[in-house]
Amino acid sequence: MSGNAELTEVVADLHWNLAEWLGSDAQPKVFDRITGALDEEFSSVVTTGQAVDRETLLAGLWSARNLQPGLEIEVSEVVEVARGGNLIVVRFTAENRVADVRTRRLATGVLVTDGRTYQWRTVHETPAPVES
Repeated sequence: MSGNAELTEVVADLHWNLAEWLGSDAQPKVFDRITGALDEEFSSVVTTGQAVDRETLLAGLWSARNLQPGLEIEVSEVVEVARGGNLIVVRFTAENRVADVRTRRLATGVLVTDGRTYQWRTVHETPAPVES
């Protein structure tokens, strides 16, 4: 698997699990996969501009199970921005869809890798206009 294809899969996997958790009556193992994908030092800047730590994000996600029935998240335009040591910086577009409502965001994430596995260290999201 090429580097970009592998990164695309890593990004898509997390978002597929998020969509399943937020958009269905998902089993707790889905939440466990999300938890396992986040580094112990994970933090995020969400589209509102608020910085949240791992525990805050996970607590919010736990209570948001099936709050957006039918949610789908499509990931595209995954680009490796930089790589050094065990860190990879990746930029991507994610589009949430629930029925006819679409919400797009551009995101930059930092992944920690041991060469075989990946964990998210941080993500910074910015709202983006929905393409016609």
